[in-house]
Order: sequence, then C-alpha cells, then structure tokens
Amino acid sequence: MSFDLIGSETLFQGKAFTIRRDHLHLPDGRTAKFDIVEHHGSVVLLPIDADSNLLFVRQYRHAAGKDLIELPAGTLDEGEAPDICARREIREETGMSAGQLEEIGRFYLAPGYSTEFMVVYLATDLHHDPLEADADEFLQVQAIPLLQAIALAENGGIPDAKSLAALFLARSHLEKFV
Repeated sequence: MSFDLIGSETLFQGKAFTIRRDHLHLPDGRTAKFDIVEHHGSVVLLPIDADSNLLFVRQYRHAAGKDLIELPAGTLDEGEAPDICARREIREETGMSAGQLEEIGRFYLAPGYSTEFMVVYLATDLHHDPLEADADEFLQVQAIPLLQAIALAENGGIPDAKSLAALFLARSHLEKFV
C-alpha cells in the first residue's frame, strides 16, 4: 500500500514537542489529514535498589487530573543519546545514579499520532547522586518491592502506558531480583 505525502504544515511549536498536519494521498486515491505530535524521543528507567525494590515516582499529571505512580522517565534533548538522557533523568527524578545501565527494549509510545520513541533501561547498582529536578516537576520517590509493583501493575494501580510497557519488556530481566 502506498501512502504518499502531499505536504506538511506546522500547527504548533512547543518546548517539548511540535504538532504538524500532514496531507496524504491514501492507497484508494482519496486524500486525508493526519495531525502528528513530533517528539525527540524519551527514556524510561526501571531502577532496582539493593533490596529488590523498584523506584517509582509519584507526580501530578495535569492531563489525567491526578497523581500517578510511574517509572522515572524523561525526554531526550535534541540530538542527545538515550543513554546520556537516562543517566541524567535517573539522577534528577530519584536522586540516584546507576552503576549499571542496560538497555532492554524500545517502543513507540503512541504511533497513531506521535513520533515519540522510548528506550527502556534497567538501572542497577544504585548510589546516592542527585541532580536538581526540573523546575516544573514535584516528585515523590516510592520504593516498591518488585513483586508488589508487578501486582500493582496487573491490578490497575499503575495506569501509565510507558511504565506498563517497560515492566512487560523487563519481565525476564527482573526474575533474578525476586
């Protein structure tokens, strides 16, 4: 099937993303408009401490209208390598640095409307090494025992897609910490 781009226009240019409208020729000859969120990409981390706890952050998410428990994550700066972003974000969000950082997967967050591509890292050998959090982030770190965290996810207690996807990708890596 052929989807041919006729043209694009920028609708919004923000700090974290751009919204563009693409005009396409569809395989059946019709034309259609697609609104796309352009994003530099991001990382999500599964930090596991020496006691086999996963470190989560609780933060207010205005779009959801409530506090959510999520795995630490962050947006890549333009041109930034994912592992560099991961090392910065874990320090900003949890106050910990990872002695070991292992990439365990990659996925599109919402490919129906966004270019955001996430890289998932398992972070171990943690030690205290904080960086100042972003000015608009008010985070509370929560250490949750690994099996309890998985049960929480399975029972709807973690309604965050990136955290659920990361936990799924990490399942075979997490067995050695139980």
